[in-house]
Amino acid sequence: MWDKPRLLNWIANFLFALAVVLFLYALLFLVVHLPIFPIREVKVDGQLAHVNREQIKLIVAKHMKGNFFTLDLVKTRDAFEKLPWTRNVSVRRRWPDKLDVVIEEHQALARWGNIALVDTHGELFQAATDADLPVFYGPGDGVMEVTTNYGVYSQIMNKANIKILQVSLSPRRAWEIKADKGLVIALGREDMQARLTKFARAYQSTLSQLNVNVAYADLRYPNGFAVRKPASLNNKPVLDKSLSTAPVISTKPAISTKPSKVFKPVVDKVQKPIKEEA
Repeated sequence: MWDKPRLLNWIANFLFALAVVLFLYALLFLVVHLPIFPIREVKVDGQLAHVNREQIKLIVAKHMKGNFFTLDLVKTRDAFEKLPWTRNVSVRRRWPDKLDVVIEEHQALARWGNIALVDTHGELFQAATDADLPVFYGPGDGVMEVTTNYGVYSQIMNKANIKILQVSLSPRRAWEIKADKGLVIALGREDMQARLTKFARAYQSTLSQLNVNVAYADLRYPNGFAVRKPASLNNKPVLDKSLSTAPVISTKPAISTKPSKVFKPVVDKVQKPIKEEA
């Protein structure tokens, strides 16, 4: 090999180039890590109602290590996302000494039992709030399903001036609603939206006009629904000439406006609904 000048020249040139590259890399590494490119400003944007200045200062002091070039953006983003109300965070550098942080907060829609909160995207998150929120119950894989149906049911019930306080989904996908005024509504597993729409229309046009409080509404009938009045304070059944303990109201083709035909007293025997869950 020593008697081959071309090969020796090639090796020498390669080693010289490698030394230059290593020197430049070391120089660049040294310059980048010098404290001459500090982050002087952190700009936080977003509609923030729960993330406060003290939390941001704590993250900046504890997790933002390095200068403009060496700051780990992934770790910085993860630190902001660990805040209880934070849903999504984007972080980027802005030359020469700024860091832009955009935070999207969770918008609390309801409570998931007593375990967590549910946001408007149907996502669970852990946070504390004293807001008056409806309560959702259901299987672990039903958060998005309950959230979506709650929005539909609320629009229907709002037309009858009824506020939903609780929505429950059983493991067999049967629905139950608890509303204000002590009203409980059994929806079953099929045609929930159509059934609830019929009930809301009947409640708005007829039931609300009779000045009768309804304690329970069973919507699991094929062509109508049954309602029940609450018991009196002395626990005796409340019987009314216009409304029995469990009347059956037909909604097909239409509800009559005459109380004697709409509310047929059924005291000894009541039609049983089609059961949709065990």
